[in-house]
Amino acid sequence: MSLVLEFRGITKSFPGVLANDAVDMDVEAGHIHAVVGENGAGKTTLMSILFGLYPADSGEILVNGEPAGFTSALEAIRAGLGMVHQAFRLFPTLSVADNVVFREEPTRRGMIDRAAAVERVGALAERYGLAVDPRAAVETLPVGVLQRVEILKALYRDARILILDEPTAVLTPQERDKLFEIIRRLRDAGRTILFITHKLGEVMAVSDRVTVLRDGRSVAHLVTAETNPTEIARHMTGRQVDLDRRAVAHEAGGTVLSVDGLTVTGQHGRETVRNVSLEVRSGEIVGVAGIAGNGQSDLIEAVTGLRELREGAIHLNGEDITTAEVSAHRLAGMAYIPEDRHGVGTSHLATVSNNLLLGHQGRDGFQRKGWFDLKAVRDHARRLIETYGIRSGPINSPVSTLSGGNLQKVVVAREMSHGAPLLIAEQPTRGVDIAAIEFIHDRLIAFRDGGGAVLLVSAELSEILALSTRILVMFDGRIVAELDPAEVEEADVGYYMTGAHEEVPVG
Repeated sequence: MSLVLEFRGITKSFPGVLANDAVDMDVEAGHIHAVVGENGAGKTTLMSILFGLYPADSGEILVNGEPAGFTSALEAIRAGLGMVHQAFRLFPTLSVADNVVFREEPTRRGMIDRAAAVERVGALAERYGLAVDPRAAVETLPVGVLQRVEILKALYRDARILILDEPTAVLTPQERDKLFEIIRRLRDAGRTILFITHKLGEVMAVSDRVTVLRDGRSVAHLVTAETNPTEIARHMTGRQVDLDRRAVAHEAGGTVLSVDGLTVTGQHGRETVRNVSLEVRSGEIVGVAGIAGNGQSDLIEAVTGLRELREGAIHLNGEDITTAEVSAHRLAGMAYIPEDRHGVGTSHLATVSNNLLLGHQGRDGFQRKGWFDLKAVRDHARRLIETYGIRSGPINSPVSTLSGGNLQKVVVAREMSHGAPLLIAEQPTRGVDIAAIEFIHDRLIAFRDGGGAVLLVSAELSEILALSTRILVMFDGRIVAELDPAEVEEADVGYYMTGAHEEVPVG
């Protein structure tokens, strides 16, 4: 066994938080080593210490058998490490090639040789199957391609150890599968991959070995081929977790949301939603399944008032909200968990307590004589933080200090805490850990059982099957099937998602 990395007793504290508690871990050269744990388990902190972004309070890291207490990312890069962060660090107005070679540009006669940069980046991308146009402006690229640019940045500097921090959190299933191909190719070329995640299916699919962190400590070191998701989940949470449960059927009531003949036009005049009709009744969860880009996002934006529709009508509890402003949708009784928790779901400069109030600040109980009742606002925030298990510092700290999973909990807590009759839930568990997924699922089911209506959009078919009363499948902007989750499996839903079907009547 050739060890490329050795962690010995790594400990790191922040005010009020013990992030890493005497962590030990060995990483073999030429392996994909998964580091898993719940949100807040200390995964990102440990990798940040390795990459020189934080100093450890105590402990030692060895790289290729030599002590390596990096004091900056530049030192780590020079030692052969590369890191792809959850939030990409790219210049949007520059080209792919300019981003990749930044600070190490090829020169000719004292000037940056952009033609050489394009050639080198293009050759590197082709070598590792990273389909990227080196001339493309970064701001024009989808998120899956942006991640490839980040990987290219590391490979351009000949990183032998590549750290991928929650790399699939913002990817579609298709982009995720492509990333896995790239990771395997890098491993087969002799590079070592540290794969930071909390998704057990991904651990089993791509890793060779696994280290589990819980509450900042390393609690298990496993060989992937000799373990299973249930065992890993038990180490992550400290208890047994049912990974295959489905919601018990519940009787539905009257119609809450009615969408009739909805058509939406996207860029270049193309119809992205085509004559879609659906209804969601009280006491049911209607799941919408589809491969990314088949109209689900445009449908939700139209229903929530974020996108203008070309044709059709939308009614909420009998009230016509077809042309209403976004604020009127909320007043009519619509709550919304958006897919983009950063850009749409939260205000990153506002505090945790203010984000837990957004959209509801005008309600009785939060104002007194025209001024905010600060005690009521703080009490509201503390109650939601406790109820939803949000791990945060002081409630007046910026919400941007929270991990992605805890930021998602902020959005879920806010939207589910005001008794709205309709909840639009778009990717509600994206980027959260097993325990948080279980908790959010319980909340959605409780919302349904309390008479709420839920329209659920998720890229995770297991989630659609676990929660839905009915499943609507979208393909090419249309609803092409309505399925009973009790009678189908993932493969059946996937069949309709790919368009390999004869269109069936729905409704």
